Order: sequence, then C-alpha cells, then structure tokens
Amino acid sequence: MALLGAHMSTSGGLSTAFDRGAQVGCATMQIFTKNQNRWQQKPTPPEEIERWKQKQAATGIAPVVSHAAYLLNLGTPNAEIWDKSVEALADELTRAEELGLLGVVFHPGAHMGEGEEAGIARIAQGIDAAHRRTPGFKTLTLVEGTAGQGSALGYRFEHLQAFLQGVAEPERLAFCLDTCHLFAAGYDLRTEQAYADTMGQFDALCGIERLKCFHFNDAKKPLGSRVDRHDHIGTGQLGLDAFGFILNDPRLASVPKILETEKSDDMHEDITNLQVLRSLIR
Repeated sequence: MALLGAHMSTSGGLSTAFDRGAQVGCATMQIFTKNQNRWQQKPTPPEEIERWKQKQAATGIAPVVSHAAYLLNLGTPNAEIWDKSVEALADELTRAEELGLLGVVFHPGAHMGEGEEAGIARIAQGIDAAHRRTPGFKTLTLVEGTAGQGSALGYRFEHLQAFLQGVAEPERLAFCLDTCHLFAAGYDLRTEQAYADTMGQFDALCGIERLKCFHFNDAKKPLGSRVDRHDHIGTGQLGLDAFGFILNDPRLASVPKILETEKSDDMHEDITNLQVLRSLIR
C-alpha cells in the first residue's frame, strides 16, 4: 500500500485525527500539534499522549508528521521574532517527540529585505538554537521547500543545501517537498524528462535519501509564478502525470505523500483525491 494520506484536523483532541484519517483511507497523515496561529500553548496532557498512542496502534496510520505554526520566521532580522521562532520550533519538536512523530515540517522563513545570504545564515543558526534546546531527539526537523513568495527562502534546492551545510547537526535535518511549491518555484515535473531533471538536481544538492515527506498538491498558478495556490489532484497546472512519476519512483516508495488540498467537513475531497492518486500507481 502506498504511503498516501492527508492533513487531518485535531479538533476535539490530537488523537481524533486518527478517526478522520481512517475515515478517508489514510495510510499516513499530517497534523498540527498546537494552534497554528499562536506562539504559545499549554503542553500536551499526558492522557492525550496516551490516547494518541492507542489510536495509532489501533488504526496503523504511520508515519505521522506535524506542521509547525505559520508564525515562525527564522530568517527574520527582527531579534524578538527570531527568538520567538527558535522557542516555537523547539516546542514543536518537543510535542512531536512526545507523540513519536517522524518529523516537524516547517517553512524556513523570509529574509525581510536583508538579502538571501543573511537570511540563510540566520535560518541555520535558528535551527541550531532549536536543536540545542532539544538534545538527542529522534523527531526530524523537516525543512519545507517554498514557492518563493515575497522574500521567502527555501525555493531553490541550493538554499536547502545551504541549510544542511550550515547546521551543526545535519543528521537531524531532512526535507519536505511540496509539488505545488516546486512548480511555483520553477521546477517542472510534468514530463518524464522534466521530473528526472528536477529530482536529479535535488539528489545532487541535497541527497534523495534526505527527502522524508511529500506534500501532494496540484498548482493553480503557472510554472515559475512564485505563487503558492493549491489545487485538487489533476485539476491544476501540474496535471496527473507529475504525481504518477513520484508515485512510481521506487526511490520514494517509503516517503509519506500527504494532501494539503481544500476540503469540506465530510472530507469527500480527500477521498476523491486519494482515489485519483491510487489509480496512478502501476
């Protein structure tokens, strides 16, 4: 069974995500371990961690990743925001470690006009600072490649390579690639040759073995637009073939592939998107 899933709501408690995941047929999933629009939140209660572990054992949905709060910006020149971002990333890693998650996906940040080189250096320093607060953790820090909107960093594989080379504990760092972000950043996936070229570049600069998570989203905007707008699988500018290339790449068989597409309360869109993806597996 392919490791396909979706981002699941934790409304009503973290462990409820497993019920929703099972309902739509997830083999893997992504969650927020806290409110994604707040800096601070109370620690996860021990009884909720226990319920999480029981539900995971019952459903078999694994691995699970979390997505860090959107407020984080390790690339900022603002010292107060940078400090808060470091603390927030350390907190996200702590919550994920308690739940036994594969990793915490986070957007590396934006340089806010200070330039890419300065921003990249600050991001590496921020990751190191969060790692010092979380020594010995198994949960990976998963840097997500971005679409490159505004002054956001991480839209080039060279940026991801620079983060890897700039941190003190590279073994704790891995990557999440979002199909929509890749396309918006100018990396084509629509033909077999384009896919091979894009993944070849990633492998050469970052190492394909460090690719630990995929976000599966079609793209509403054209190649190289630098605009992050998700669409349902096969209905956007990327089209179905791109997802087929990833799904049938034996190097990526064990990498979780997670939807982040819009959905209504009954989650029928997730069911449809997952069915479409499964139909592409040869």
